Amino acid sequence: MRRQATALRRQSSSPASLLATDGKPHPLQDTLMAATLVLGAVAFITAMWHNLHLLSSWAGLVGIITGAYGQFISATTRERFLLIIGLGASAVGFFLGMAHGGLFGGVLG
Repeated sequence: MRRQATALRRQSSSPASLLATDGKPHPLQDTLMAATLVLGAVAFITAMWHNLHLLSSWAGLVGIITGAYGQFISATTRERFLLIIGLGASAVGFFLGMAHGGLFGGVLG
């Protein structure tokens, strides 16, 4: 019992392990989480301009797919929390990009 309390105290004192409760590395999940956050930010920011609808809609679509797969294989609360933030930003950017012209607007038609 004492070893578990000491190990738990050591693990929770590190700021990098915020909400990462199992203490194991998750490189694939962390990569998907970071990619989803970056794609979500790109989609959300570029959705503010009508002429960047191709970038915002494609970044949003890829961010939604990446985030959905990341949610499927996520292991900790930290990963799930940040994936939901990235998924929300990706979805908003995707929907606004679709409203401004879509995935192929003006290129194919």
